[in-house]
Amino acid sequence: MKEVIKFKKVSPDAIIPNYAHKEDAGMDIYSNEDKVIKSKSWELIKTGFSMELPTGYEAQIRSKSGLSLKSGIIVLNSPGTIDENYRGEVGIILMNVSDKDYNVEKNQKVAQMVINKVEHFEIIETEEISDSSRGDGAFGSTGLKNNI
Repeated sequence: MKEVIKFKKVSPDAIIPNYAHKEDAGMDIYSNEDKVIKSKSWELIKTGFSMELPTGYEAQIRSKSGLSLKSGIIVLNSPGTIDENYRGEVGIILMNVSDKDYNVEKNQKVAQMVINKVEHFEIIETEEISDSSRGDGAFGSTGLKNNI
């Protein structure tokens, strides 16, 4: 049996998220307002819906690839996480990384939402952790070229 996500319109003319193709991983999310995003700035875009996720799941909000490539519009905190217990209106933080202002139009696709299972772990504080082949090598420690 498939899990169910319940959507509620908090604005009567909102578009509920939907899959463009049945095989898609992400549902399209639509703006519920007209808004200008100035060059090199960001805005919170209202969607007009709230939702109820099944227990043990989260929603991840991600950029639309075409919107990013063609217009420089990205989800600022990508992926943004919506926890299963959040019941307010879903808002999308869009950033305009281009040199031109961008007009978001009402009912325009602005992001996509992927639903993922969440695992919870027992948290233990310890004095030591095991070593690994990487150790504490951090940012850029493996270089930029294939070393095979």
